[in-house]
Amino acid sequence: MSRGELVIAADFGTSSVKLGVVDAGLQLLSRRVEAYPLQLASGGVAEQRPEDWWSALARGLSAIEADLPGTLSRAGALVFSAQMCGVTCVDKDGTPLRPCIIWQDIRAANIARDLIGGFPEVLGYNIPRLTRWIPIANGAPAKNGMDPIAKMHFLMRNEPDLWKRTYRTLDVKDWLLHRATGRFVTTADSANLTWLMDTRPGREGWSEALSKMTGTPLDKLPEIVDGTEVVGTLTPRAAAELGLPADLAVVAGGGDVTATALGSGAVADGALHLCISTSAWVSGFFPKRILSVPHSYATVCSSAGYRPLLIATQESAGSALEWVAKLMGNPPEVATFFGDVGQWKEDDPFVIPWFAGERVPVDNEALRGVIHGLSIDHDRQAVARAALEGVALNLRWAYESVAKKPGVKLDGPMPLVGGGAANPVLAQCVADALNREVVTGESRFAGVLGTAALAAPEMGWDPDVWHAARRLADRVTARYEPLPGRREQIERRYAKLAKLRKAMVKSYGSAA
Repeated sequence: MSRGELVIAADFGTSSVKLGVVDAGLQLLSRRVEAYPLQLASGGVAEQRPEDWWSALARGLSAIEADLPGTLSRAGALVFSAQMCGVTCVDKDGTPLRPCIIWQDIRAANIARDLIGGFPEVLGYNIPRLTRWIPIANGAPAKNGMDPIAKMHFLMRNEPDLWKRTYRTLDVKDWLLHRATGRFVTTADSANLTWLMDTRPGREGWSEALSKMTGTPLDKLPEIVDGTEVVGTLTPRAAAELGLPADLAVVAGGGDVTATALGSGAVADGALHLCISTSAWVSGFFPKRILSVPHSYATVCSSAGYRPLLIATQESAGSALEWVAKLMGNPPEVATFFGDVGQWKEDDPFVIPWFAGERVPVDNEALRGVIHGLSIDHDRQAVARAALEGVALNLRWAYESVAKKPGVKLDGPMPLVGGGAANPVLAQCVADALNREVVTGESRFAGVLGTAALAAPEMGWDPDVWHAARRLADRVTARYEPLPGRREQIERRYAKLAKLRKAMVKSYGSAA
């Protein structure tokens, strides 16, 4: 057990790192958000400099120490979670050879289709390859090119010299772990989403069969470790830069979906939670693997004991709301711009938030956002209402598909986490859209608390991570029951949207 009594948990999102100092009661003693740049460009480019993540971490820790002097010296463990599906090419010293290609990048869409397609096909997948992928990995790469395997092949084709110099390819969290400890490791959730991992119970690890089938070398991938494992202690350089003890234990952590699932407190088999951040997802733990090829979601191995975690991800949520706010000349703060939106109206326009394509329940990177039905009498509030409702109804589209799976619990309140959950208007809209009670708590920092839960066994706070996560289930600060009058209205609008959505999907060359 570590000598300090506090955990430093850092959750690296698409635009910022959320930092928390957590005590044995899993209470946040201090919190901090530090932003870093995101480079977006035409053609689907989305990249970040790994050094910016590290600098933001150092700034945040420095600010915490300034607010509460002596806090950092009391740390017993440091643990990370992060956005997933990134590809960071590094040399033997862990130095990045180029910016990280993050999850949002879709330049490899055509390459993804080459990897997965070819006659004979079903749903765009080559049948012989699909019949290899599904039993081993419980799924296959998405068609949109966002998965790491497509990005790796993009680099092989377009940056061959750099690829030859690449010693390891690392997800966001994995690079941070190396920067902190000097070890090249990953966790099962990130490994699973490369679609090069064998996820069959008792056989978990990199798959030689999938490596050979796809022509993807395994020697450039890091070692897979459990998310509760101590990777090592801070290197002297890392400790000096972060202002932390040099012998501080660094716990492996996990991807953002694992951390958020733990932070939601909904860890019983079949219990679902919702997350609205830059993207959005419906997620929950299950006793065995689940797969829906037609609707592009599945369980992946979580970072905690390989436990299956269902993830049904949609690409744009908070990012779509921020885009609408910026378009109207407002600060991109969901909680402020989308506060007073006026009265919901039957003839409000529709916003379909496909700003970066879509994944669930239709996998098509070519889909794009739509504002439909504008009239001369619509104002800023009407568009704001449509954007909030559009995110909620798009989430319902995914939720309806997941809800049909055996073992899903459809009763009781459902946790809503992520930055979007901090907006009460959006939270109420989600409850109305799903016709289900929604509860929120430490919404924006649920991922931080879930990240800290991964370190709880090492700290001696809990016998296992599940015991720690269940303690977070009682942190409810607000409840949102579906409103009867609004329920009927939103149901009528959803029926109209379903017809419009089907036409929009068809116009982009796919079928709903």
